[in-house]
Amino acid sequence: MKQRPRIKICGLKDVQTIQAMDGLPIHEIGFVFAPSKRQVDKATAAQLIKAVGELKAAGGERPRTVGVFVNETFDNLQTLLTEAPLDVVQLHGHESAEFCKGVREKLNVDVWKVFSIKRDAEGTEPQSALERLTPYAAAVNAVLIDAPGGGTGKTFDWDSIEDYNKAAEKLGMTLYVAGGLHEDNVKELLRTYAPNGIDVSSGVETDGHKDIDKIELFVRRVMEA
Repeated sequence: MKQRPRIKICGLKDVQTIQAMDGLPIHEIGFVFAPSKRQVDKATAAQLIKAVGELKAAGGERPRTVGVFVNETFDNLQTLLTEAPLDVVQLHGHESAEFCKGVREKLNVDVWKVFSIKRDAEGTEPQSALERLTPYAAAVNAVLIDAPGGGTGKTFDWDSIEDYNKAAEKLGMTLYVAGGLHEDNVKELLRTYAPNGIDVSSGVETDGHKDIDKIELFVRRVMEA
């Protein structure tokens, strides 16, 4: 039996939208701490994390909480986690495998590493998926591939997904796909490439704000795929 993909809804900023997500079969809810129009501070994040704790989502469990960071220092992460106890730290910058492993082991939190998919003028990537992921195999809990910049609402060349799927499977890593996903293209992605998980943000927004109707429709499309 085909396993359903994990669903992460990212960039939440208000308690009301989180409360409206009760009962949806999602797995993770993300909060952006890096500079962004979706950025939240640690005090707000603490309130949002508390609201997530009241939800019943996929499997009747509460969703896991994910914090999005770019080149954050270890000390800042440690300080933030004491006030906003996240389940997962998602790292979008130039973090080394050693840094990721240190965060995971010393701060007792899961770590996801994000890789931007960039191709040169000839349409090839500088490194193979296996070369990029291998150093992180023992350092992170999952990897996520995204369009350059992240949070742009743009897709990348999905032809790359197959190589990352193969590399992640070989290394025993969970693979999420992000970048420009919305209700009109997520079924195609899942039926063609079947990644372990998907991550959506701008694709479930209206005028820059999370739209519960779009969130519900996106989740329904995933269930139909």
